[in-house]
Amino acid sequence: MPADDARAGALTRAGRGPHQDSGEQRGRTTRRFPRITRDTARPEGGGRAASGASPAPARQWPMLVVVGTVALGLLLTALGTFRSGTLLIGAALLAGAVMRWFLPSVGMLAVRSRFTDIVTYGVLGLAIVLFAMMVQPNPWLHVPFLKDLLHVTLSNT
Repeated sequence: MPADDARAGALTRAGRGPHQDSGEQRGRTTRRFPRITRDTARPEGGGRAASGASPAPARQWPMLVVVGTVALGLLLTALGTFRSGTLLIGAALLAGAVMRWFLPSVGMLAVRSRFTDIVTYGVLGLAIVLFAMMVQPNPWLHVPFLKDLLHVTLSNT
């Protein structure tokens, strides 16, 4: 009876009920979640960034841009230019957030949902940039309450 099928949530992937004579049943027969997860869905925008005819590195160009820029920033930091290296690392994360926001497909740069990726890359990138600008000696950015906060926490101990 069709009403019983609707109440039971019976539906195949092809959109036919289980009691129709389709010859074979394809997919799950209920709309309930399976007890054992066999696969996970790809994140929104997690498809290839270039066509399938392109070589593998070209299909993942957004991720390669971010990882390459971070690697260059780490190299600069290791060579002794701490501020410029960490600024480059923060800029790479901010660029990842911008790419995740504007590009429809970013390949492996898509880890979670689009919103979560943008917030994560953006907050971490902004924090690294701000810390790089506040680093001593000769900070580029002065935050007046940080010195007072440091004196309060050290004087109470």
